[in-house]
Amino acid sequence: MTPAARYLLTAVLAMAPLAPAAAQQITQPVYRVPAQQAAPAQAPPAQAPVQLAQAAMPAAPASSPRVDPHVTPVSLPAGATRPEGLEGSPFDIYELPGEHPLMPCIRLAEQGLAEINNNIRGYSATLTKQERIDGKVTPAQRIALKVRHDPFSVYVKFVQPFAGREVLYNSATNKHKLVALEGSGWKRKIGKVWLPVDGRMALDGQRYPITLTGMKYLTEELLRIAKEDVKYGECETKYAVVPVDGRPCTMIQVQHPVPRKNFRFYIARIFVDHEHRIPTGYDAYSWPMNQGDGPQLEESYFHTDVVLNPGLTDADFDAENPNLFN
Repeated sequence: MTPAARYLLTAVLAMAPLAPAAAQQITQPVYRVPAQQAAPAQAPPAQAPVQLAQAAMPAAPASSPRVDPHVTPVSLPAGATRPEGLEGSPFDIYELPGEHPLMPCIRLAEQGLAEINNNIRGYSATLTKQERIDGKVTPAQRIALKVRHDPFSVYVKFVQPFAGREVLYNSATNKHKLVALEGSGWKRKIGKVWLPVDGRMALDGQRYPITLTGMKYLTEELLRIAKEDVKYGECETKYAVVPVDGRPCTMIQVQHPVPRKNFRFYIARIFVDHEHRIPTGYDAYSWPMNQGDGPQLEESYFHTDVVLNPGLTDADFDAENPNLFN
């Protein structure tokens, strides 16, 4: 393999949310308290923080597409009464007396997953993301994204950085490999490169493989984590109606005030789009490294410019399509 080809293989993937907790590719478990030797990298400040009752909300990461910072999330009262601040939400959010604070979140996520499974065959979107890799938060990346659910297929084209880079995965034609092409310069002259989706070269410097891309996998993993967390206490949930990139969303904010091994994050926020009725945004933070520090950004994923069921066909995920990789 030429040095140029090796360079390309080590840098083609950067696009998928929320791998399972046991994913071996992750240097450090997602949302856990960082190891003592880890460098205390801070999330890049972007906006004024949203206020919490007992802790300052972290500044929105640079990847957040204009999340309104001037919103105070509210707790749900026991019972079916909708609190002030959620009047604009179309979702039936309530907490029954005596139930775990995460149960309203679970019900809402289950509704979103049912919407995806029953009514959404695929979509196009702009994915904006940041991740903590080896203790450092990556610069924000913007990616043009197409996803088809059955057979599962993904096509991405980088907007920034690495403008023009293309990556394609189609489970129907090659379940274990993806194809990639660099965006410009001498590296593009190498041509298309096939590599295993879970190979060491493909995953180097990336948090998740391409097979975990998309809002469906995001919703499924959020549900799995929430259903684990209901086994424990020490959980606070708050809600707000928040514009994200100009679109009204219901924000669910989950906080574990005390670090425990069974908790995977300190603060997580899920943004459920009112029109699409599915989670389109998510960010998560680990506990502060030192007293007086703010929460540490772990990962952030926002889907904007979402078009549901745009009529994607096999040609959109065909590596030989002359409109791709040209």
